[in-house]
Amino acid sequence: MSPLLCAAACALACGALALVMPAWLARLPEPEPAAAAEETEGVPGTVLAPAREKEPYADLAALRWLRPALVVASAVVGAVFGATLGWTGALVYLVPLVPVGALLLVVDWRTTLLPTRLIHPTYAALAVLVPLAALVDRDLEALWRAALGWLVVGGWFWVFWRVLGAWGFGDVRLARVLGPALGYLGWAEILVGLLLMLVLGALGGVLLTLRHRELRRRFPYGPFMLLGAALAVPFAGDLAHALGYTPL
Repeated sequence: MSPLLCAAACALACGALALVMPAWLARLPEPEPAAAAEETEGVPGTVLAPAREKEPYADLAALRWLRPALVVASAVVGAVFGATLGWTGALVYLVPLVPVGALLLVVDWRTTLLPTRLIHPTYAALAVLVPLAALVDRDLEALWRAALGWLVVGGWFWVFWRVLGAWGFGDVRLARVLGPALGYLGWAEILVGLLLMLVLGALGGVLLTLRHRELRRRFPYGPFMLLGAALAVPFAGDLAHALGYTPL
């Protein structure tokens, strides 16, 4: 079937799912202080950041621009994924993951928190949808790649959080979602996705730190992880080839 038809179908599905994201956000309970401290533990600038009241999830969900922004962004990303991958089982988990990722990007950018009430259900859904995608594709080896993606990407962020205090634990949880999603697609997606997350996060952190140098505030890392993972889907093959990587 035509890649354009697949792109259109994915755009429509992702955009439709994005319509309900603000309602999900509005129902989230506010984090306890201890939970918020765990989420941001190790985030650059946390100790020196000035105290400021967190934007309530309900207020964020009520922003007039949120729903149309999520719908447009999810539709665009879904169209790119559909045009890139075509009619493949990977769409079984990527289509619902796109609007959730868009919501997480906005929430982390505005609050510097990645709510477990969003990530844990997503993680559980992937545990069901990724094996279903493998059945659709009749490719059980993709399950091993997904598991290795979880290990490589999630393990990288966990080690740096545990040993060096880099990032917050919310970023580690997010890495455990993005790792299997990329791993299912291939080794190039794992390696290029991880590289893009690190490079974009470093560049974004520098720019945000320079912009808010007088505040010495912490900055959100999740949006750069999500952007890097999304870019890896259409560009991993070309970037891996440019870097001299040969698929195993």
